[in-house]
Amino acid sequence: MSGSGPGDSFLADCPARLAVELIADKWTVVVLAGLSKGPVRHGELTELIGGISRKMLTQTLRRLEAHGLVRRHAYAEAPPRVEYELTPLGETLIDPIRTLTEWARANGGAVLDALDAVPGPAARDVRDAH
Repeated sequence: MSGSGPGDSFLADCPARLAVELIADKWTVVVLAGLSKGPVRHGELTELIGGISRKMLTQTLRRLEAHGLVRRHAYAEAPPRVEYELTPLGETLIDPIRTLTEWARANGGAVLDALDAVPGPAARDVRDAH
């Protein structure tokens, strides 16, 4: 695209924007991080993550699978066993997720302090949502 500006990557129909919207979902980064050490079963992932319902985890895994970031493997066993793992594309997100996690650890307190400094009902609504 000649003549494109720096903001063009985030136009509504741009693949980059769709990718950012996918990984910006509340549970996506947490699920991908949970899968970063290798294949894991649904119940193990639920326990590892904490705070996510089984239904929400299933929806998130399906969406990540549909977008090529996660692979689902069902074993022909009794009882049935299903494991989830990152695809090579999903693995490309692990370093950025680690960087974001380090930033969050280093700056999470400052973010909460800033939120606490905001007066009024709008700030209270944001705090209550978390």
